[in-house]
Amino acid sequence: MNGVHDMGGMHGLGPIVHTPEEPVFFNEWEGRVFAMLVSVNGVGHFNTDEFRHAMERMHPVEYMTVSYYEHWLHATETLLQEKGTITAEELKAALAKVKEAHA
Repeated sequence: MNGVHDMGGMHGLGPIVHTPEEPVFFNEWEGRVFAMLVSVNGVGHFNTDEFRHAMERMHPVEYMTVSYYEHWLHATETLLQEKGTITAEELKAALAKVKEAHA
């Protein structure tokens, strides 16, 4: 494949900036996404290859404009819906609850 997700090693994108002191999670929600992935991946909802493929199917513009953990969230939501674990309506309802709680 030669998609937006295969940019590693391409020329002209500049150096990778690494800051050893940076936190593992910049925002609390990122840690929650990590925990969510570990919990659903560990019980057989999907495997690592399916997870990676779900991220690779993101629209290239979205892939380039969202954060690392947003890739994870997108893949997890996509796979749980595709596997029939959750419905789009259940996801919308859950998101509405989260937004209401943080309003």
